[in-house]
Amino acid sequence: MMKQTDDEVVMKRRFHTSEYLRELGIPKIPPLTSPVDVGCDPMTFESHMDQSSHLISIIKIGLAGWLVADENATRQKVAAARRYSVPTVTGGSPLEIAISLRKLSDYLDLCADIGVARVEVMSRVTEARQKPKTVVSAATERELEVQIELGKHTSGISGKKAADSMIDQGQEWLDAGAIQLVVKARENLWHSGLFNRRGMLNYPYADRFAKIFGLHTVMFEAPDLHSQFALLDYFGRDVHLCNVHLEDILQAESYRRGLHCDAFQKLHLRPQAARKLAQRELFEAKV
Repeated sequence: MMKQTDDEVVMKRRFHTSEYLRELGIPKIPPLTSPVDVGCDPMTFESHMDQSSHLISIIKIGLAGWLVADENATRQKVAAARRYSVPTVTGGSPLEIAISLRKLSDYLDLCADIGVARVEVMSRVTEARQKPKTVVSAATERELEVQIELGKHTSGISGKKAADSMIDQGQEWLDAGAIQLVVKARENLWHSGLFNRRGMLNYPYADRFAKIFGLHTVMFEAPDLHSQFALLDYFGRDVHLCNVHLEDILQAESYRRGLHCDAFQKLHLRPQAARKLAQRELFEAKV
């Protein structure tokens, strides 16, 4: 007798989570979270793909850890992500080091052979030996996309000047062919970043990037639940979060859909069914 798959068992049930969410009026939301794998084993990685791949826009394969992990394990992770139609990206530090050591071609060859879809570049590369067009062109030759992490060379610059510098960097890289921009959660000790030391979101700072580049192009770094919730509270469901820990994906995405107790109190995140009920109750109270 052939063993039933998990999918077959689930589909025999009468009630399903997707149908329930639809009844709540929660819209179908495209993948808007870019998590980071900081070193889990291949089996755990694939389990996260099985559980959350439909919520993931692109996943960062470690920071530099993938270079020192067993290569077969790294290749297994990239292959697992591909099976679930999730693209992968490498962190910015290894590319920056490759440029400083004049090994850019070797590094990009390795990334392409490993099978990642995209490489991340730190913005201070612009100050170094390679210009954006050179880096993007070299990546494109190997069928690799490029995303840029903004602000690395603004340390010591505060306030509006830092944001202006980052915006100029971002535009230069986009003009060169980069796909997306990453705004860091904390930039430097001068509090010119997305969050200050007390964890408060710098609203005008975040707003400038969203308005100039659009939420489809900008990803905001949100390494913990506090930063994830703050960005969702401010921008709503359409904000693109990145560097989210794998373990936090489901909490962040339930908050995005108004299913977290705190998010349910926010009108712009609350499920549509709750909004309609509130409006009906208000109407009945007035009658």
